[in-house]
Amino acid sequence: MMLPRSIPRLSKVWVPSGGFAVPAVEDAHSKLVRAGFLRQSHAGIFHMLPLGKRVQDKVERLVAKHMEESLAASRVSLSSISSEALWERSGRLQHIAPELFRFQDRKGGAYLLSPTHEEEITNLVAQTVRSYKDLPLRLYQITRKFRDELRPRHGLLRGREFTMKDLYTFDIDLKSALDTYEKVRAAYSRIFNDMKLPVLAAKASSGDMGGDLSHEYHLPSPFGEDSVITCGSCDYTINEEIATATVAHETYQADQVGVWRAITKDRSTLVNVWYPTRTSRAGTGEVRQYTNTDINIYAIKSLVPDLDAGVSDATTLWAAATEGPDATAKRLVNLFDSGLPPSFSDSFEGTTSLSMWPDAVKTGASRVNVQCHGSSTSGGKALSFLRIRTGDDCPQCSSGTLNVQKAMELGHTFHLGTRYSDSLNAKISLPSPSPSEAKTATGGSGTSKTVSMHMGCHGIGISRVIGAVAEHLADDKGLNWPVAIAPYTCIVVFAEDGYNDAVQVYKRILGGSGDQDERLDIVLDDRQKSLPWKLKDADLIGVPVIVVLGREWRMTRRVEVQCRRLNIKDIIDVDSLSSVIAELHSKL
Repeated sequence: MMLPRSIPRLSKVWVPSGGFAVPAVEDAHSKLVRAGFLRQSHAGIFHMLPLGKRVQDKVERLVAKHMEESLAASRVSLSSISSEALWERSGRLQHIAPELFRFQDRKGGAYLLSPTHEEEITNLVAQTVRSYKDLPLRLYQITRKFRDELRPRHGLLRGREFTMKDLYTFDIDLKSALDTYEKVRAAYSRIFNDMKLPVLAAKASSGDMGGDLSHEYHLPSPFGEDSVITCGSCDYTINEEIATATVAHETYQADQVGVWRAITKDRSTLVNVWYPTRTSRAGTGEVRQYTNTDINIYAIKSLVPDLDAGVSDATTLWAAATEGPDATAKRLVNLFDSGLPPSFSDSFEGTTSLSMWPDAVKTGASRVNVQCHGSSTSGGKALSFLRIRTGDDCPQCSSGTLNVQKAMELGHTFHLGTRYSDSLNAKISLPSPSPSEAKTATGGSGTSKTVSMHMGCHGIGISRVIGAVAEHLADDKGLNWPVAIAPYTCIVVFAEDGYNDAVQVYKRILGGSGDQDERLDIVLDDRQKSLPWKLKDADLIGVPVIVVLGREWRMTRRVEVQCRRLNIKDIIDVDSLSSVIAELHSKL
């Protein structure tokens, strides 16, 4: 005999809301805390409470569904502990050492808490997979990761412990790997579409991960740490880090040149970046002013990789690097923006009021080797050191203009090639060619060949999705959740003496929904609080649809349906309540 379904009630759930003063300006992270979704335990480390855990579980189930149904990936669970020896083999240990939580066991063995699992998954597959017949292989996990962030901030968006989905793909050759990459991109599009999020897939830098092809998945937000550039006329979508500007040369005037001074992390190289402070757009005559805050750090790092990007103005550091017995500076590099005419870089010392050396440098300049880098690369590509602005011309199409917007990164896809399989010996044997094929290809008999697997790694930040969605949809009343990941999709609120009526309404909603609303997830707010308090708390929690048994219910036995995101407050007959909720859910 089937037991009756228990009725979800908030009185049975630990929801520690309240107890926090509401500031004049409250960000979404503060709302998550005040609504009882999470609490901070340490800097950048958070406890998920029941409401937060419900959201996290739904995000994980949605992502897992697409990993398995769309990509036929198998789920694994790798250890959070990795060995330093393995990371030394991949060549990444020292490169990202400051971001690692490292420790030793009682025998002196060196370990770390994994911020990512490329080394471990590659080592596992290398020990297990030997033949091309075992490929393609797609493995994913959803697990906690650790990174020793220097400045944890923005709650779940930049923490030291976080939950991620990682998909690792292994293919026989480049063509197969690129085909897999596109399938993953399509699956990511479906995941974010299910959450009804306007995510932008932007071409991006592969950074420390390796490989030469990657895309980031960004949710536009003024609170984002990245800048994504899109074209209004074509599909150009790119992270600012690797975007290229369309450069228009200007007539040089002495009072229209600025210089930004920088230094490398080891203090051995000083950098002057010369740029136009005033430009005029061809055709429109629009005049633009530029200052040091408009310098594109990423463009400079492409030429000076060891640049200390954390120093906004290195003028005061130049003196220490050039003066006295402990001087570290060995060279000064002058970089010239393509917006300046060639005549400036040819004789700039005598034609500008700005000095190559700041006043703080007294006598040390004579000991430093001065170098000048032209305003274009060796391949003739013009160098622009100014950040792209909204309205700039698109470099991909002839008619489009660019839009620059802040965004929060939710995921990243990387084509790694053989970057890890080479260093960690993840190889497979290919079949021996037939004698005739072997003679045609090599002039000899057929022999088997061993090659490195082609890999991809593809992440979605589960914690970041929660924090970013909260930030993206929150308003002055509280949080707002997409139906796909809301802690509850519908809440029934009522006065303290209305529990029995609420149960009947709950059963009517559930009984009338059938299969038309598979994401329906109802809860009754039966806590011993007033109806106004419950309504305010439902808004704070961000439940997409609120069913109110209030004055109208007492008078006409009809309910009020509220949907804050769609600005809806309607009086509804109970008989049509299920279909109304299902329609609202389909839009959220």
